[in-house]
Amino acid sequence: MTFPTRRAALLAATGLAALSTSTAALAQTTTAPASAPAKKEPNTQVQGVTITAPGSQDIKTSIDRRSYSLGKDLQAQTGSIADVLRNVPSVQVDVQGNVSLRGDPNVTIMIDGKPSGMFKGDNRGQVLQQIPASQFERVEVMTNPSAAFSPEGTGGIINLITKQQRGVGTTGSVRGNLGTEGRKNASVSIARNTKKLTLSADAGWRRDKAKGTITDDRERLDPASGKYYDSHQAIGFVSKGQSHNARAGVDYDLDKKTRLSAEVRYNDMEYDSRSGSDYQGLDLTGAPNVRYQRQSERQMKRSVAGVSGDLRHKFSGDDHEFTLHASVERTHDHQNSQTNGLNQLPLASTYAEDIRIGDQLTQSRLKAEYKRPVGGGKLTAGYELQVDNNDYDNFGARGPSTAGLAVDPSLTNRFRYDQAVHALYATWNKPMGKWTVMPGLRVEEVLVDTNQVTSSLKESHDYLRAYPSLHAQYQLDDKSQINASYSRRIQRPQAQDLNPYRIYQDPYTYSQGDPMLKPQVTDSFEVAYQLRKGFNYYQGTLYWRQSRDGVTDIVRDLGGGVLLNTKANLARGRSGGLELVANAKLTPKISYTISGNAAWNEIGATPLGLPETRSAFTVSGYAALNINPTPKDFIQISGFAIGKRLTPQGYHEPTGMLNLGYRHKFNDKLSGVVTVQDSLKTFGDHLIIDTPALRDRRVMDLDLRAVFVGLTYSFGGAGAGPRRPQAPAFDFQTNPGGVGPM
Repeated sequence: MTFPTRRAALLAATGLAALSTSTAALAQTTTAPASAPAKKEPNTQVQGVTITAPGSQDIKTSIDRRSYSLGKDLQAQTGSIADVLRNVPSVQVDVQGNVSLRGDPNVTIMIDGKPSGMFKGDNRGQVLQQIPASQFERVEVMTNPSAAFSPEGTGGIINLITKQQRGVGTTGSVRGNLGTEGRKNASVSIARNTKKLTLSADAGWRRDKAKGTITDDRERLDPASGKYYDSHQAIGFVSKGQSHNARAGVDYDLDKKTRLSAEVRYNDMEYDSRSGSDYQGLDLTGAPNVRYQRQSERQMKRSVAGVSGDLRHKFSGDDHEFTLHASVERTHDHQNSQTNGLNQLPLASTYAEDIRIGDQLTQSRLKAEYKRPVGGGKLTAGYELQVDNNDYDNFGARGPSTAGLAVDPSLTNRFRYDQAVHALYATWNKPMGKWTVMPGLRVEEVLVDTNQVTSSLKESHDYLRAYPSLHAQYQLDDKSQINASYSRRIQRPQAQDLNPYRIYQDPYTYSQGDPMLKPQVTDSFEVAYQLRKGFNYYQGTLYWRQSRDGVTDIVRDLGGGVLLNTKANLARGRSGGLELVANAKLTPKISYTISGNAAWNEIGATPLGLPETRSAFTVSGYAALNINPTPKDFIQISGFAIGKRLTPQGYHEPTGMLNLGYRHKFNDKLSGVVTVQDSLKTFGDHLIIDTPALRDRRVMDLDLRAVFVGLTYSFGGAGAGPRRPQAPAFDFQTNPGGVGPM
């Protein structure tokens, strides 16, 4: 990749809604105890008042984010991270594991404050459905991140905070779960803490299964007659998958002010699926003119390996430090599918296909950050560089039979994509009596090279943009406060979205990218009121978003029943809503958590030849009832509903799920759990496309019902004494000075 040296050098130098949260009732504000240090991410800002619950700290809120504990979510004991994200306010997860924040699917997902190649590309939903939730302790949600974080992700940022063993000496835990239809998972974690050194490691394994059906009823307009061609497709599939994860880390204090840290991570996942489909198309008289059957086997493998290192040095005085982070991560993604087809109409024939898709992503990061008190507040300034190198290699062969396969040029191509982002940023956190304000500015230089090797099509472009943010917090009294924020966000197209090669998926479906896609820009505004009253916590948030150049999925009719899935920049989009959250106790032994989001969304779809705008009103929510009949028993009934979701050419119909769970503590070290996922078998996806030229109804019904039984055993000296302090966390801390804790 070539870099415009002048700008690169410049950057390098310079009321209808329900009510929820995820667990029990909140009470008074406290600071984080010394025995429960937060994560090691050294790029955290300490901002504004932090509201927490004593002991468990189920929910913590700060000037720019909210943090939810997974400790009492029983689905976290046996399920995947996709399962528990469905129980977090503001977050929705669809049937394929794709995450959205308040309906916006453009979300950046991090682990301990660092982006990962695991959550890039078309298969990130499957990754989230395979990573065990038991690895993680908390989920942070930032719908309006400050300028200290990358503006990538118009919906915001979800940060997954991994667990750390606490206490002195050697500590650890072992967990195992068995589920129906061969589902199972297990994990182990261990840590060794001394005065100057901490060693930690964890590993896990998970096996899962999914099965379901897809039906697709399609009507295509014939412009000459004004009539519609009808077609029907039915697909049945079974998918089995397994994943492995491992991590090891070391922290070493050179002296009282300097710490070195290093970490290695590895994750892999593998899916094997089989499917069969029947397709029939009708002519304008209603007589069949196309009919075929397909039997397919597909294998998908993805592995992610990374290494990172951190240096932190504290200067004299409070909040005066320098941190340096460097990391390299490599992601391999391979998909193979073998298909045998039988055409019955218009002519009888057989065919075979062998399709292989390979993707390698190398992601390198360098981040330097400096913090110090300035003007009665805290200044945070830094430089960040992220370089992504993608290499896609697609291969396809077709023939009358498996033995007669020959390379098909329409299925074979290679595409390379390189992107470098240089960023300078600064924020200033200033307490002023009952007020705390935090303005911020981030300037990014982005350089992009694309190379469609097969077609000899090369494109290069770069742009320099500024992303301001502003957060303010006002303390009304010792129980309530108001937060307001503004943030400019961006959503850059994914690498494959820029590939102009038309890629074959099946005889009636193709996909194609556009190398000239522009990034979507969103301006986001929020005002939130939160109240703590005794052990109860309530929050209401009004939000408004305006976007332009939105990148979205488009379905085009190529004729003859063939559809092309592509991407387009929409003219504009607007959305707004009210989100309400309540977390309270009904009795000393019964608590509830309930949240709801009433939203309005409008998409300007005039570039598609549709009416000027499409809009919809939707309500989504989550609720849980938590019961502690005895000190050793815990029962949880939880469920969520996702309302109607608008698309440029139609909408997704509502869906939801009900989960059940029970946990028993045999003693302080051993506990057992039983969970039931999707107990009513109601979760699915119904997509409606309704345009003048194309009407389509695609129904996916999944059988995700699963029963798990598991045990967790903890060992070592957790809680035996104070542990040496960890590096400043990406998770919240109490703001020193200014407003201070309530």
